[in-house]
Amino acid sequence: MSFDSAPGTRGRRVTGIGGPVGRWLTQKVINGIRRTGKVPILGYDALVLTTIGARSGLQRSTPVGLFHGKHASWLIVASAAGGRKNPGWYHNIAAHPDQVQIDAGGHKVAVTAQQLHGPERDQAWQQITTAAPRYAKDASKTDRQLPIIRLTPRAENPDRWTRTPG
Repeated sequence: MSFDSAPGTRGRRVTGIGGPVGRWLTQKVINGIRRTGKVPILGYDALVLTTIGARSGLQRSTPVGLFHGKHASWLIVASAAGGRKNPGWYHNIAAHPDQVQIDAGGHKVAVTAQQLHGPERDQAWQQITTAAPRYAKDASKTDRQLPIIRLTPRAENPDRWTRTPG
């Protein structure tokens, strides 16, 4: 399956906290997720997604919400808070789906990414919006279909997390 979600024509304008304060806050969230597997304060399940930049070739780490899929897989949603465009990490995964790593709760695993389509996506969307209605709200803000990505452990480390030093 391909990574083929186009940007929409409408959506929420997504602005983050930039500069040193934004980088500091993002790093605090990432550290909390790596330690506990949850977003600090908010408490929902999350992971740190590490990708290779589609244009830069540099390693990028981003905190994202996490849902458990079938057969020892994880699901993530490229919602961008209902933005018109897919988040940058979506493009990074599309460019390098076999160079993705996830990290949460003191565990790290190399994964392969696959975008879900059709009935498989519909079933995952139902699971996700039941567990986290905020994603349905995000979807109502844009006219693009929010991509759902399945992350599965790569062959060299199937079905297991490895302990992160630290």
